[in-house]
This record gives sequence, structure tokens and C-alpha cells, in this order.
Amino acid sequence: MTTYSAKQSDVEKKWVLIDAEGLILGRLASIIANRLRGKHKVTYTPHMDDGDHIIVINAEKVHLTGNKRKDAIFYWHTNYPGGIKGRSAGQILDGKHPERVIEKAVERMVPRGPLGRRIMGHLRVYPGTVHPHEAQQPQTLDVGAMNRKNKKA
Repeated sequence: MTTYSAKQSDVEKKWVLIDAEGLILGRLASIIANRLRGKHKVTYTPHMDDGDHIIVINAEKVHLTGNKRKDAIFYWHTNYPGGIKGRSAGQILDGKHPERVIEKAVERMVPRGPLGRRIMGHLRVYPGTVHPHEAQQPQTLDVGAMNRKNKKA
């Protein structure tokens, strides 16, 4: 008996729409990462990109539990001496690009390297309800109904 290994021609990608309003960030990011990777499919192959295209709307309305809104700091370096900077998750969500919180959370859950960068190309996050992917006819995935803990009551 041999192990099944999918070929690129066998891969069938779907488009999935997720509404992030009222959902918990970490649980949402975990579900998105698994769908992007293709782990929810029977034909999952670790070295192949056989996940779905994910569209996330209402990214600015995602919830963080506990004190993470002010305590979770996203750091970056300016490449100058002493140039480390940071911004809290709450500041990013209230700022100009709230979708970056979801993008970073998912990016840290997919593998690093060429495969991870290719997988992240299939994620599209929008702060509001409007998105330009109606032509792809995405199927809606209700993450809040999967588990009662996924949604903020």
C-alpha cells in the first residue's frame, strides 16, 4: 500500500468567505491557517499548495480576549541602531490598516519559506464588508457556529 501524494493537476481550489465580526482572533487565525494549508481536505499533501482561497471581511471588528488589546505588542526594527519599535494590537485595529492583525496572526501559523509565502498569497483580508471577489462566488464559512468559543458573546 502506498501513500497518496497529490499532483498540482489534481488540486481543486475553492473560494471561502469568512465574516470576522465578533470572532476571537487566535481561533479565527488557526482555522484560516488550516484552510489555507489544505489540512481540512482528505487529499492533503505537506509539500503541496492544495488549500483554498480565503476572503476575510470585517477584520476591524475582530475580538481579542483578556488584555491582549493593549498587552500584545507587534515589534519591528528600522535597521538603525536602537531602532526597535512596537505597536499594540489595539492601536493597529484602531489605526489605518486593521487587517494587518489578522494577516500577521495567520502568517505566524503557516510554514516559513517559499511554500508559506505562496500560501499567504491566497489570503485576502478587508477591514469592511466590501470585497472585489464576487465573481469567484465564494462559499460562506460560519466560523462562529463551529464552536461556541469562537464567537464573543
